[in-house]
Amino acid sequence: MVHYCRGKSKRIMKEIFAYVIGLGAAVMMPIIFTVLGVCIGIKPGKALKSGLLVGVGFVGLGVVTALLTSSLGPALKGMTELYHLNLPYFDLGWPAAAAVAYSCAVGAFIIPVCLGVNLLMLVTKTTRTVNIDLWNYWHFAFLGAMVFFATDSLAWAFYAAIVLYVITLCMADFTAKGFQSYYKDMNGISIPQPFCQSFTPFAVAVSWVLDRIPGFSKFDIDAEGMKRKFGLLGEPLFLGLVIGCGIGALRCDSWKGTVDSIPQILKLGVTVGAVMELIPRITGLFIEGLKPICDMIRQHLEKRPDQTIKQSQSNNPNQTIKQSNNQTILIGMSPALVIGHPTTLVVSILLIPVILFLSVFLPGNKFLPLASLAGMFYLFPCVLPITKGNVPKTFVVGLVALVAGLFFVTNLTPAFTKAIEAANCDGISVPEGFEGGGSLDFASALWCWAVFHLTVTLKWGGAVLAGVLALAMCAVNFIRIRRTK
Repeated sequence: MVHYCRGKSKRIMKEIFAYVIGLGAAVMMPIIFTVLGVCIGIKPGKALKSGLLVGVGFVGLGVVTALLTSSLGPALKGMTELYHLNLPYFDLGWPAAAAVAYSCAVGAFIIPVCLGVNLLMLVTKTTRTVNIDLWNYWHFAFLGAMVFFATDSLAWAFYAAIVLYVITLCMADFTAKGFQSYYKDMNGISIPQPFCQSFTPFAVAVSWVLDRIPGFSKFDIDAEGMKRKFGLLGEPLFLGLVIGCGIGALRCDSWKGTVDSIPQILKLGVTVGAVMELIPRITGLFIEGLKPICDMIRQHLEKRPDQTIKQSQSNNPNQTIKQSNNQTILIGMSPALVIGHPTTLVVSILLIPVILFLSVFLPGNKFLPLASLAGMFYLFPCVLPITKGNVPKTFVVGLVALVAGLFFVTNLTPAFTKAIEAANCDGISVPEGFEGGGSLDFASALWCWAVFHLTVTLKWGGAVLAGVLALAMCAVNFIRIRRTK
């Protein structure tokens, strides 16, 4: 009887959270922001408008991303067939991973568990981020699902998901200052998304190396500098047009075929250029919707009573100085807020054909990215504050990270495939003729790959090491928060 009740409760929880996640970010995030706005003192009408603008942003981003995928997909597939760019691992894209993530017990409980961990870290002052980006919790759930199907242990699955969540929150805090300084109107915002934060170490390491190469500093040019130097040629709109036409032309097998396909080639070029132009305008809706909420949070923080501390190095030991509590809390948001940055658009569209061809010739790689290429924009939100928007530097960082990511995906695909098969989700399977399925959007992330192998491959020793890493990052963050205060 007890076992039956527990099983029934688990099914109910699973159905509830599957329903909530099934609403999608376009519905879920407006509800969250409307409620949050009312709770912090914004008038209901204004809070509702803010939430709806965020929802409109997600809808617009989904439409534009789908447009890019549907336009580039056939052209890229034609290229792979024409040049025999066939590899044994199929690109299922992030929707497959998200669906599997919430099809097991880990997904059913991941949101309340992670919110509980977030609350504990806030209380213990090991993070300043309140992660309300519930839609992207599927990253933690999917890692847990992979670990669960690999170990048949729910305990290890939750352990891996929690470790990844803790690491991500700490990384969000570590990168928040640079993120807010680089992007406009992002005060009080951090990015607690494991995919984005996984490329921060690559950005730091590659930037350090490039800064020490003689003469590389001469290539210090950002997207705005490209516009000034090259005029129309430096515009993301024009670059999208050129890259789109180039991909369209490369799918043709002869000069006659190219001439006959000119209308389709031009249409693809204009479509890719339109995407490059529309994404910044759509992300502006996110900022417009978030602004009243961020402003109200900032007002609350500024109204908090100042603390007084002893001025230890003063001649007068009784003298005190004021210390503000401003910026003590960060709102964890989706990286979709900033993917419209010109450097992100330019570098992403340049990397698509490069990484497609490199994937075929890299020894040991078995994964051909196709469905995941539309998510290329999400690689750079936390990279740009480190590279300062330098286009050549950002391109090199992206190239190195993606090359490493291809090997991560190849390595994780067997576990990825096992999770997909075990979850048995409708409509999600590896097509015939392929040995397995993966996704660049998830499996190329450094932190996801590392935590999986620490808990599954290295077992107890690796699990302890993963826990020590998470606790060490918490300790460092605790010290940083104390010093900030």
